[in-house]
Amino acid sequence: CVCMLEKLSKVHEVTATSRHYVDRLFDPDPQKVLQGVIDMKNAVIGNNKQKANLIVLGAVPRLLYLLQQSSSSLELRTECAVVLGSLAMGTENNIKSLVDCHIIPALLQGLLCPDLIFIEACLRCLRTVFISPVTPVQLLYTDPTVIPHLMSLLSRSQRTQEYITQIFSHCCKTPEHQTVLFNHGAIQNIAPLLISPSYKVRMQALKCFSVLAYENTQVSMTLVNVLVDGELLSQVFVRMMQRDQPIEMQLTAAKCLTYMCRAGAIRTDDSCIVLKTLPCLVRMCSKEHLLEERVEGAETLAYLMEPDVELQRIASTTDHLVAMLADYFKYPSSVSAITDIKRVSLWAWMGPFHYFTEVKGGRFQKVLALVDLMHHFCHLQLDHDLKHAHELRQAAFKLYASLGSNDEDIRKKITETENMMDRIVSGLSESSIKVRLAAVRCLHSLSRSVQQLRTSFHDHAVWKPLMKLLQNAPDEVLVMASSTLCNLLLEFSPSKEPILESGVIELLCSLTQSDSPALRVNGIWALMNMAFQADQKVKVEIVRCLGTEQLFRLLSDPDTNVLMKTLGLLRNLLSTRPHIDQIMSSHGKQIMQAVTLILEAEHSIEVKEQTLCILANIADGNTAKELIMTNDDMLQKIKYYMGHSNVKLQLAATFCISNLIWNEEDGSQERQDKLREMGFVDILHKLTQASDPNLSDRAKTAMQQYLA
Repeated sequence: CVCMLEKLSKVHEVTATSRHYVDRLFDPDPQKVLQGVIDMKNAVIGNNKQKANLIVLGAVPRLLYLLQQSSSSLELRTECAVVLGSLAMGTENNIKSLVDCHIIPALLQGLLCPDLIFIEACLRCLRTVFISPVTPVQLLYTDPTVIPHLMSLLSRSQRTQEYITQIFSHCCKTPEHQTVLFNHGAIQNIAPLLISPSYKVRMQALKCFSVLAYENTQVSMTLVNVLVDGELLSQVFVRMMQRDQPIEMQLTAAKCLTYMCRAGAIRTDDSCIVLKTLPCLVRMCSKEHLLEERVEGAETLAYLMEPDVELQRIASTTDHLVAMLADYFKYPSSVSAITDIKRVSLWAWMGPFHYFTEVKGGRFQKVLALVDLMHHFCHLQLDHDLKHAHELRQAAFKLYASLGSNDEDIRKKITETENMMDRIVSGLSESSIKVRLAAVRCLHSLSRSVQQLRTSFHDHAVWKPLMKLLQNAPDEVLVMASSTLCNLLLEFSPSKEPILESGVIELLCSLTQSDSPALRVNGIWALMNMAFQADQKVKVEIVRCLGTEQLFRLLSDPDTNVLMKTLGLLRNLLSTRPHIDQIMSSHGKQIMQAVTLILEAEHSIEVKEQTLCILANIADGNTAKELIMTNDDMLQKIKYYMGHSNVKLQLAATFCISNLIWNEEDGSQERQDKLREMGFVDILHKLTQASDPNLSDRAKTAMQQYLA
């Protein structure tokens, strides 16, 4: 009780002191107000409690009022900006309060003042506010005059250069922001800062270029031709990656060149990429670097080589990268594991105090206080360590995914890394959604390998955690997990049968109804793979579960990929005569209607070719072919495509006719006679002279049916 009263007394004391500071801001004597602001500045340095109290007591609106008054002296206005900057360096709640009080427009207005000291104080505060994750960056772009004015202030001093470029690098989040900065001369204004005598200015300018170039072809193509003091910008970046430069600078320069390369401004086989950027990023992955540096290095390297197999091969043989990444998994990924480690280290540290507390019992309380303090610091570090453990796993999975996306030998090297498949499997169920996504991305990359599907994936029953992941996950995870499932359902995959038995068809059919085109594609793609050479029972279950309405809805899907995969599914369902006849007997009318609509509509050659192949399958049925023979409109369409300018369409249409007139089947003579009357024989005769050997051979094979 006494202890509680003491605490309440201290809180009252702090609040009273804070109230005193705020009251002095309203003094009628300007000199006393100035002194009050200076005293407030000294009181809040490093004191978050004092900052919070002053904000609650209404100091911010009064400071902003004084800052904006033309009657206030420059010294007072500057000191107000400094105090506001100090308040902004407190908690995120402090920043929210400042933004709610409209601090940003007030400070931006202050930049119109000609006094450099005041401008620097306003910029310093703006920088602190804008680098906070809770500040809406769009506030920088609300007034169209702000960006050009900031560009004009870059030449005023090294401090304005540092603060403004830092503001730009934190507030450039979208392609629209990149365009605004680019159009207002960001490149020509910031490029000279890369050779500034100030390291801070060089570093912030470099960060600016990294966010401007990211996935932006226009910016990257411009950057590649920029000269800085007679030297190409790319060479300036190469110098900044040298080992004698600070790690932060090496990493950011490597990111700039990576983004320029990915945007197509620098070739992947350029020496600055192969001999400089890639080795620099591999170097960042080694355990001699800080955890955050290793994370950034791995993620940037993964992005650099993602589309290029040659870079993947070079990276896989550089500095034992594949084995080096295994070290990323040696950090605990759960709170309990980290806590155990810290508890052991804490009690090991406490060892010398046991004797001390026994002999000098009077100091026992002080020792306990010290131990309590150590516990406090351990808990502060807990979230930080857990965050880095997750980020390391995420980065390693991303890099493995990128490394193994094309080359079979690299995939083999990855899966043979110690406990790698076990790590991926456990990654699929980690608490961090980002780690789960990266793990499934890695799995997807490895699943492109026939060998791995038959060995590692089968041995570790990878399909089980993958199916579990598909039950309840965000769309981005679902997209990658369902893509991986498509590969596991290929006919040569040993996982196909157990997946089928797990009741996956219903899940895949539900994906085809998603609002996301990527999920619809993957759902239908997996069903297409499942239907390939499947027995009748599986095909019937797919049609039953999907439903004819949904199947035909997918055949009119606006996304071409969805349409192509649906046609692929239909083609696989309509294979082997008994299956063709059974499906066409129950759904023939709707299927023929869908085929007609696709052939009449404006679709790509690939879509129409796939549709004609479906017709060819139908023509191969015993009874199903009558649905074509009794449909003169469809026969005229086939005739049209036999005379089309595209060889692929001619070939598919000719294959269809060949199946209709095949001699060994009942009713072939009647079908041949009808098609002869419709002019098909003349077309076939003409196609035997086609320049394409496949088309010519197919036409000759069909003609032989008439001659037999």
